[in-house]
Amino acid sequence: MGGAHIITGNLSGGQRLDKALVEASGLSRERVKALIADGAVTVAGERVTQASAKAQEGAEFSIAVPPAAEAQARPQDIPLAVVFEDEHLIVVDKPAGLVVHPAAGNPDGTLVNALLHHCAGQLSGIGGVARPGIVHRIDKDTSGLLVVAKSDAAHEGLARQFADHSIERAYLAVVNGHPNPPAGTIHARIGRSDANRKKMAVLNEGSKRGKNATTHYKTLKPMDDCALVECRLETGRTHQVRVHLASIGHALLGDPVYGRTNPRLRTVLKRLGFSRQALHAAVLGFIHPVTGDRLRFESDLPHDMRELIDETVHSNR
Repeated sequence: MGGAHIITGNLSGGQRLDKALVEASGLSRERVKALIADGAVTVAGERVTQASAKAQEGAEFSIAVPPAAEAQARPQDIPLAVVFEDEHLIVVDKPAGLVVHPAAGNPDGTLVNALLHHCAGQLSGIGGVARPGIVHRIDKDTSGLLVVAKSDAAHEGLARQFADHSIERAYLAVVNGHPNPPAGTIHARIGRSDANRKKMAVLNEGSKRGKNATTHYKTLKPMDDCALVECRLETGRTHQVRVHLASIGHALLGDPVYGRTNPRLRTVLKRLGFSRQALHAAVLGFIHPVTGDRLRFESDLPHDMRELIDETVHSNR
């Protein structure tokens, strides 16, 4: 394919080919399947046609990622809090309420729209037209740090770090109740809920669905009926912090999907107009995929979470 970006490597065996390609390439599963359908993937020199085929241990693969088509999202002059930027990547501090990339129901007004304006077309095309530069994401109503790739080399290198769980990520959360023990590790598989496909859930240990997930938590500040908790992620599953903490009986304050807030705290949330899950991506650390430098960024708690903590501490006094 003329002008294509070529990704090469070796596969891990014992699983479906598309899943092995996702782990080895850093591309999304949907992207890998689309590229297989387009005839852009070879394994051991043979063009791949079946995403469900068995991956062979150590087999060499090649993926020809075509140049990004004209982005469907349009650039919009939306303010960005830029923490770091060079020619390869940009780190931003996302406010709560900002969707990361366009999707059904959110065609514009997203972080991608803001980045298209700010970076003037300098975003990696590996993510496809809807998600240029997006290597990972945080929920609309979660605030905090996010890294975005401006070059394909950065995209591929960052994706590999996310895939091998070497990225440092710490979240700050205000949770219902006081975790007991105050610090610990949650190992629990996460996948789509059988009861509600729009929700994620902790699955049975022997389940073949979903993905293994690990969250290390530590109580930083016990408060009245709630606590400020730090969560460090080994994995990055959808809604991981929210689902894991809810599974041990300590859902995030304000979480409309997984939370069950006690009446007194509901009153505090209503008085403050706090209508999101109390979750902030506070620390992000990784190896720069091009320069090899170790980068680490910290973001202070946003005003609404600081106000929530202050109000919670003093509301019973």
